[in-house]
Amino acid sequence: MTSTLRAATVQFRHRASDKAYNLARVAAFAHHARAAGAELALMPEMCITGYWHIPGLDAAGLAGLAEPEDGPSLRRVARLAARLDLAIGVGWLESAADGQFYNAYRLCLPDGSGHTHRKLHAFEHPLIRSGDGFTVFDTPWGVRMAILICWDNNLVENVRACALDGADILLAPHQTGGTHSRSPHGMKPIPLDLWEGRHEDPEPLRRAFAGPNGREWLLRWLPARAHDNGVFVLFSNGVGRDEDELRTGNAMILDPYGRIVAESRSIADDIVIADLDLTLVRSSSGRRWMTGRRPELYAALTRRTGKERSARATRFDLAE
Repeated sequence: MTSTLRAATVQFRHRASDKAYNLARVAAFAHHARAAGAELALMPEMCITGYWHIPGLDAAGLAGLAEPEDGPSLRRVARLAARLDLAIGVGWLESAADGQFYNAYRLCLPDGSGHTHRKLHAFEHPLIRSGDGFTVFDTPWGVRMAILICWDNNLVENVRACALDGADILLAPHQTGGTHSRSPHGMKPIPLDLWEGRHEDPEPLRRAFAGPNGREWLLRWLPARAHDNGVFVLFSNGVGRDEDELRTGNAMILDPYGRIVAESRSIADDIVIADLDLTLVRSSSGRRWMTGRRPELYAALTRRTGKERSARATRFDLAE
């Protein structure tokens, strides 16, 4: 196993349904990452197809936008990964062989292989199904990785399950920040006029992206996922206006102690790159504490309480 892996994580503002533009941004950041010596570059959730316009599409609109795992967009990214000798992670709307749609993410490896994760807690559209399994896999660098998409990471059990399956690095692509929560102390929307006025006066937007509905919200839970499970976390995100919401960027890399190794404070497209000291995984507090688990006590974790709701109902506070 290599002791160091140079990784990059990206924030960029996609364009709704504009695959040509979005793929060009993926390529630009991939070239940047490789020129800086990175071996892995992580792009945001649904960065190829676009994201928050999805709820407004009908079945025909979804079908026209979605692609299979071996569709033209993913083939293009796979060719780029091979040409640059760089692992590239991208998200898109998948049309699967079973006839269903999925919010999917694929890590394309330089040798032409790859690994695809389907979001476990999809809420974007009634016709988008949730995946039914974790995605943990070996890599050419001798470390195991896992992929969890956006809200997948908010449920602590998902990250722990991946860590128990040996994941050393968690790839965490998102489209988050500035969204509405009914919880009085949860994340709240950021006014859209801050985005529209960013060129004349960028400081209010910078403060909002760094504040309780952006970076401060992430720091309530994201370092805990890394620390408690002894994993590196690569957090990628959208940035800027996405329909009626603002994505807050804050692309960052956290080590297995929950410390921020690198992060972006930009309010625009950006990339952060860091060397991951993989020896920290085995020595981390979280990985050591996991050896003291007592699974015989945890039966309650697998019992339904009668209170659970679907991801869509939870996200939009819908009755079921």
